[in-house]
Amino acid sequence: MSDDRRAVWIASLVRRFPDLVDELVPAVRGGARERRGGGPTGGTTAPVRLYVSDAVRDITDGVVELEEAVRERLGLQPVPPAPVPVRLRRIAGLLERIAADPLLAGHVEDETRRMAARCARALGDPEQFVRLPGRCPACDCVSLRAFPERAEVRCVNPVCRQVQVLETEDS
Repeated sequence: MSDDRRAVWIASLVRRFPDLVDELVPAVRGGARERRGGGPTGGTTAPVRLYVSDAVRDITDGVVELEEAVRERLGLQPVPPAPVPVRLRRIAGLLERIAADPLLAGHVEDETRRMAARCARALGDPEQFVRLPGRCPACDCVSLRAFPERAEVRCVNPVCRQVQVLETEDS
């Protein structure tokens, strides 16, 4: 496992998290008319999408906890609270030191991959996959696909569905 994979997941979160937060802002259709009592009138705003709100909360909490764990494991002093993208950049700045601790490196990669996948799903992005050359060892079909977000290779032959988990430890 290299710093590059951890950096990719962190960069994805830095780039996409603001889009996720923007999804929480209701879209106004035809003006912001308010009814008595302060609520929107029918049809003026999009409904609250709880799955987006839950994803924002989960990722925010996850990044805060990850930064605290990284700093504690590396023996660094706590830092002041900051927005999620700032915290992610601070973690990215420590990737070289993180790589020296295989347990911490694996944890950082797993958590950033999980949070990037959650962000992508909440934004409606389909999971990305890569078609692999070669044949499935179980059914001999040319149907192997790598799913980086899940860290697995899967045979997409409906009869087979063989799954291999990709190695996440430094080799």
